[in-house]
Amino acid sequence: MSRTLGTVVRGVRAPIFREGDDIVKGTVNAVLEALRENNIPARDRDVVAVTESVVARAQGNYASIEQIAKDVRKKTGGGTVGVTFPILSRNRFAVLLSGIAKGCKKVVLMLSYPSDEVGNHLLSIDLLDEKGVDPWNDVLSLEEFREKFGRVVHPFTGVDYVEYYGDIIREAGAEVEIVFANRVETILRYTDTVITCDIHTRERSKRLLRAAGGRVVLGLDDILTEPVDGSGYNAQYGLLGSNKATDETVKLFPRDTMEVAQALGAELSRATGRQIEAMVYGDGAFKDPAGKIWELADPVVAPGYTEGLTGTPNEIKLKYLADKDFADLSGEALQEAIEERIREKDASLVGNMAAEGTTPRHITDLIGSLCDLTSGSGDKGTPIVYIQGYFDNLTDD
Repeated sequence: MSRTLGTVVRGVRAPIFREGDDIVKGTVNAVLEALRENNIPARDRDVVAVTESVVARAQGNYASIEQIAKDVRKKTGGGTVGVTFPILSRNRFAVLLSGIAKGCKKVVLMLSYPSDEVGNHLLSIDLLDEKGVDPWNDVLSLEEFREKFGRVVHPFTGVDYVEYYGDIIREAGAEVEIVFANRVETILRYTDTVITCDIHTRERSKRLLRAAGGRVVLGLDDILTEPVDGSGYNAQYGLLGSNKATDETVKLFPRDTMEVAQALGAELSRATGRQIEAMVYGDGAFKDPAGKIWELADPVVAPGYTEGLTGTPNEIKLKYLADKDFADLSGEALQEAIEERIREKDASLVGNMAAEGTTPRHITDLIGSLCDLTSGSGDKGTPIVYIQGYFDNLTDD
């Protein structure tokens, strides 16, 4: 072991990307300038990742409330529409709700409780126990919810999301009825036309709704799958993964991200003379132990990536070897024994106890989470992340 640093992750500052900018050229230029300025030599299997936000911005992938409303009206008929399981987010869902409501006469809004899909809590589980409420079987009207729990303000945002979402629907010109339930089929008591807004469980929700008699069943991924009056769109994800751009518009999840990542990897490899992997990343997939929020409101962590980032880690747990197989060794002898075991490891360690406790996730999800934590979502100004040594192990110099 001659090298003392393993994985190194750097946020790369870049100019503000605007609609029409060449995202590949801009990213390549920013990375090459950062490497030159900091005297960092590129190495084979370095990873360059760019956030989905700037890719979508460069593509001009935006839509307005009016464009969302027009597509909703076309696909639902514009009458009474059930809207189930939205996440509680001013950034992620408020503008979408306004567009949905503007496209119909009445919205029956069904909120999951005590929390939404990504961990934003309306209530604590302890409070449900105290009030004797069974979230899997009890369906609550707005009046029953208020009688039991009163006005509930989110501790981080200071927002009463029940009131906030109701006001958005009314301001868009639709009637509103709010209910609380956790079985998606419950919405069919009120209407047979449904937009289910859950992200990672959406296919199951659609299946259950159709089986229970839903006449029109859509997900957010079924809205704006093609342009409406010149809007942006996403053929695969529709409105999923969108963010608020202005009070009247959203930025959609980017399109053609595999092509973007592959072009980025190819251009950086050509410019550096090294094999560079590339990725477009969104939300990381990790949970905050304090706020209970699962940071994955995008449909996937990594919508685009080069081929070298496929698969799962194939790693040996060093502490397992040190404590079990080589418990009688120490110092240099222990180091040499472990390094030799690493060199001899199988191409696949699935089922091997020596791999127990290593993270069983896709490499793209792990690197995407690393990038999201590095770049953040605020004012760091580093939408590009440069990673070195991610695929190294203890035997690599």
